[in-house]
Amino acid sequence: MNRIDQLFQQKPKEVLNIYFTAGFPQLGDTLTVLQALQDGGADMAEIGMPFSDPLADGPVIQDSSTRAIANGMKLAVLFEQLKGFRSKIRIPVVLMGYINPVLQYGVENFLRSCQEVGVDGLILPDLPMDEYETEYKPLFEKYGQHLIFLVTPETSEARIRKIDSLSRGFVYAVSSSSTTGKDKDMKLQASYFEKLQSMKLQNPVLVGFGIRDKATFQTACQYSNGAIIGSAFVKAIENSANLQETVQTFVRNIKQ
Repeated sequence: MNRIDQLFQQKPKEVLNIYFTAGFPQLGDTLTVLQALQDGGADMAEIGMPFSDPLADGPVIQDSSTRAIANGMKLAVLFEQLKGFRSKIRIPVVLMGYINPVLQYGVENFLRSCQEVGVDGLILPDLPMDEYETEYKPLFEKYGQHLIFLVTPETSEARIRKIDSLSRGFVYAVSSSSTTGKDKDMKLQASYFEKLQSMKLQNPVLVGFGIRDKATFQTACQYSNGAIIGSAFVKAIENSANLQETVQTFVRNIKQ
């Protein structure tokens, strides 16, 4: 069974997924951050694949991508870093990024590499749902990779149902229609979250965009199976003097 599915079977509520950018703050920090997230108690890790033209990311994650690319991070380097990481890392790991680098790498080569190193799923916001369904779904299944789709407050109920039918692992509920890192009042989105709850989707739901501390995490968890923190975490580790300590403290402050 995929590790994401195992996680939600064992822990259906208050799942904490932390996003960070591969190769940031320094090129060799990817595994250090990943290990520290697990040690701190994160339930899942989402590794950002740096891209020069991110569509959904705010300035904090954009800047981290720019720095990571300048550090020399690219897909081939990331897969090299991830070789053997499953000897120490038990939590589910998802790669998040954009389709262009994946197409350049070769979709099947990319999925094969994900399977070989032990990645569990992918978030590719600009991969069209119809294209996935007609062209790529068999390849994702062949290599055991869950594809996680995003919904927003503007997504129609019919499209949410379709996304739910195609998603594997969980559905990513974007808290509002904006880029990552914007401060948002989660309570203002209550009607949207309640609609998702009432639909009784087949997949678990994790809320992302604007989750930044214990309070916003707990609010999101009232309406979902958990939440994703990205920009606030990336900002926290940007200038850390002790990366492992900073990461573990950040996670524990959310969960305790």
